Amino acid sequence: MKDVLFKKADPTIWTGRQTDPKLGPLYYHQAIQLNELKEIKKPEGGKSFGLLCYECEEGVKRNFGRIGAVQGPGAIKKELAKLAFHVQRIGLYDIGSTLCIGDQLEDCQHFTAGLVAKLIQMQICPIVLGGGHDLAFAHYKGVQLALGNKRKVGIINFDAHFDLRKPNTQGNSGTPFFQCAELCQSNNIDFNYLAVGIQKESNTRDLFEIAKELNVQYILSQNCNDPNLVSVKDKIRVFLDNLDYVYVTVDMDGFSSGYAPGVSAPSPLGFSPHIFFDLFKTIIDSNKIVSMDIAEMNPKYDVDNCTAKLAARIIDFYIRNSSLLSIN
Repeated sequence: MKDVLFKKADPTIWTGRQTDPKLGPLYYHQAIQLNELKEIKKPEGGKSFGLLCYECEEGVKRNFGRIGAVQGPGAIKKELAKLAFHVQRIGLYDIGSTLCIGDQLEDCQHFTAGLVAKLIQMQICPIVLGGGHDLAFAHYKGVQLALGNKRKVGIINFDAHFDLRKPNTQGNSGTPFFQCAELCQSNNIDFNYLAVGIQKESNTRDLFEIAKELNVQYILSQNCNDPNLVSVKDKIRVFLDNLDYVYVTVDMDGFSSGYAPGVSAPSPLGFSPHIFFDLFKTIIDSNKIVSMDIAEMNPKYDVDNCTAKLAARIIDFYIRNSSLLSIN
């Protein structure tokens, strides 16, 4: 663990337009609190959210992807800082960042899982910002650590890829959900996984076979459109009905590159923000989200920061809509 570092939140990221303090926080940069876990004092009533950054792209490198996602968390937070803040009586914290030094991915994942578990145990919803999608194995492991084996937990992944490759010797950004399946098997619990936005062109036949063997549910990207919206939402609701909690992970490469060019693996044929937010609202309304993350935002290839801005809007959308729900 000695090569894995934890970095405190950077206050210089949280800057923006200044307003009259008497009006309260009008922007995210005014509402955020920069705290390590031991310093947090939660408000009475309302929900609490903890931003945790996963500054790691070793998994992307191992998967022969485009390097640059390590800068994703900072880029997303800079855009989130400038957004208008419309929520009252919630706790909103920037916890800081886990860093991967060299090729120590597995240690970084283990360390991140521990922080995710602590947040959930403190009844603070983790919102983790990647970084490569290898984050998903760390995140799900943390959820299982926090909730144990008596709760039925599922995964909904908005993504162009299954990310179900079998690791050869080491995991990478293409293996996290196979590793999650292995974790479930070792704990003798069901592996509940729904992938939304799968593109046939981006997944080989053997990955579809693995998905079948693991009883993975999926919705093809070509069906994520207005004519099929009702049936897609129904499939998501049926999946949720069988769960106590759900962990939601959003790989930004699931969006069309026309909306999200700043990703590790872009595609022009992904879903639109309009479709995503409608489906995401269905999941939020279930009041079963225990944690969420955003992965593969790559500022190196972004255009006018539009991918970072979309990621920030996703976080804001989740906080605004889930804050209206009662606490479980």
